[in-house]
Amino acid sequence: MNDRLIRALTADGRVRVIGVNITQSLNEAHRRHQLSAVATAALGRAMGASLLLASNMKQPQARVNVRVAGDGGLGLVYADAGFDGTVRGFVTNPQFALPPLADGQQNVSQGVGHTGFFKVMRDVGYGEPYSSTVELIAGDIANDVAWYLASSEQTYSKLMLTEIIEQDRDDAPVKFAAGILLQIMPKATLRAAKTANLSQEDLLSQLDAKSDPQKFKDLLIQGKAIAEVMTEIFADMHLDILPMSKDVTFNCPCSLDRVLAAMKMFGEEDLRSMIADDKGAEATCHFCGEIYHATTEQLNGLLADLQVEAKA
Repeated sequence: MNDRLIRALTADGRVRVIGVNITQSLNEAHRRHQLSAVATAALGRAMGASLLLASNMKQPQARVNVRVAGDGGLGLVYADAGFDGTVRGFVTNPQFALPPLADGQQNVSQGVGHTGFFKVMRDVGYGEPYSSTVELIAGDIANDVAWYLASSEQTYSKLMLTEIIEQDRDDAPVKFAAGILLQIMPKATLRAAKTANLSQEDLLSQLDAKSDPQKFKDLLIQGKAIAEVMTEIFADMHLDILPMSKDVTFNCPCSLDRVLAAMKMFGEEDLRSMIADDKGAEATCHFCGEIYHATTEQLNGLLADLQVEAKA
């Protein structure tokens, strides 16, 4: 089953519901970065959150990156996602390990830590990106995202992020990883509220009841697709799935050409040292773990470019 992002409305258009399945993408991240179980879970939640946040943007080239910097052993947990459904990410300490909790869930909160910052940067596709930062309140990422949305964007939100990781499998340990974001629509768009039978207070109460992580997880354990899960959770609230779903894939735009352009910034002295001492150079992309090798011929080409630019 391909990873998928689904958008929908419920409660007479008063609530936006976005669901995402990232199982394959997270398994790819695990393979590339050789992540421990708790690092896999933490990165999966950050990747899911970044995709859910990016889905509300307008431009096809728009992107959102999420940075979770706590005082736990994982260090920085970073995820970057596009409106187009692409996602990537890394963990500073990918092999940091913790025993799972009593219920089998990974101890993401301890791995991330409880003191630190949650930062979201949005690139709308034009102009300068803008960012907002809040303090961590839980370290489990889901509650930190909800707190960010409430404090920075004044948007009532509920977020569920969950995963099952089979630690005895090294090839594809993620059985499933998924998330659902619920958001009250802005008041300007709530024309339906004037005729709705449900008060705002009752609506909030219903959304609190619907935001049951255990039920969400149980439905996924049953093998239901993310659209089926959303439909069952909101069966009594007239869920309307929009024709705006999209595939989700782990994707990084890094390339050898980009790596060579970055190496050019080292300058002539460092490039000559790489040629003479190392007979080339090696660079690893933090986001995807891809390793690039630059030959002496390619480094000499960079030197020639620098010399031409110096004379210009």
